[in-house]
Amino acid sequence: MADDIGTGLALSGGGYRAMLFGLGSLWRLNEMGWLSKLDMITSVSGGSILNGVLATRWMRLQWETRPVGRVATNFASEVAVPIQDLASRTLDVAAGLEGLLSLFSTISDKIVEAYDKYLFYGATLQDLPAFEAGKNPRFLFYATSLQTGSSVRMEQKRLADYKVGEIPNPKLSLARVVAASSAFPPVLSPVEFKLEPELWDSFGDTAPLFDNVDYRKHLILTDGGVYDNMGLQALERCHTRLVSDAGAPLDMQHDPATDWTRQAVRVLDIVTEQTRALRRGELIAQFQRARTAAPGTADAARRGGYWGITTKIGAYGLKETLARDSDVTGALQLIRTRLNEFSPKEQGQLINWGYALTDAAMRAWVVPDATCATAWPIAEFAL
Repeated sequence: MADDIGTGLALSGGGYRAMLFGLGSLWRLNEMGWLSKLDMITSVSGGSILNGVLATRWMRLQWETRPVGRVATNFASEVAVPIQDLASRTLDVAAGLEGLLSLFSTISDKIVEAYDKYLFYGATLQDLPAFEAGKNPRFLFYATSLQTGSSVRMEQKRLADYKVGEIPNPKLSLARVVAASSAFPPVLSPVEFKLEPELWDSFGDTAPLFDNVDYRKHLILTDGGVYDNMGLQALERCHTRLVSDAGAPLDMQHDPATDWTRQAVRVLDIVTEQTRALRRGELIAQFQRARTAAPGTADAARRGGYWGITTKIGAYGLKETLARDSDVTGALQLIRTRLNEFSPKEQGQLINWGYALTDAAMRAWVVPDATCATAWPIAEFAL
């Protein structure tokens, strides 16, 4: 049911761009007292890097009760600093070269090593805080199975592919989980997990591939955004859904390539964009219905807020916003999604744009009595 879980947040894919945009979103949610209200945080691709950092630092956050709610006073040092440090490093080129030259490891293995070295320090899913309503959210990471075509959920409580079954309390490397979720094909993909078949349960005999032991011996995973670039599926159980989306629209090409290879890539991009647009449209339609629905109705239980890197902040219709739409804010959607070094300016502008849009979306859709933000998290790169 929609009211099984209180508030959920989805962090979209988009490499370092999504990681930094999402960081700005978390920053403002924390200041508004909403980070502490989250019951679930789902993520794909670049959003999963951020989700993993937040999850591993969650128990170190120091909470202070303010008029808006509980606020983590050390958010910047615990969450923002390691994210910005990673965004100052190039991972994909080194991983590509080392993976290609190595006889014993792959490109994805090198990404796993980098995530572990700079962010996770050997942590596993079992090191993440267990869900506790009002205290610890569920941290859920999505990948896509190349074997079954299904979305694969990985969290402290379980790993699940509905066609194969689930593994309760999986002891998987968090760095490998995040690498799988952010394994953008074809270069960073796939990420493989070797598993013990007896660890799996069959969802009460409803998993059609459970009896085929080959599917339980190993998982071959690619980027979670291949299946759903916003990570919305689990949020269906939340009565308040918040979505931070750093995905950019399909680029326009007046003279597209017609050779077989590039044409196939272009067609795949079009199909992906169409699916994403349909999901986004239905989500926003649900939020709009919730605004006018009678209390206690099913529609009223589907409220939430959406903000995307392509969103026009003026479209929220607020009298006051921290930023204004400009050529600078419009160009941020065009920033690359690679895992390579982002300049301080690129970092600051992406963080600030995510922060400003979150502030506007929350005040327009979720907490209309909240006051407008008055200061930038990265003041040097105000928009």
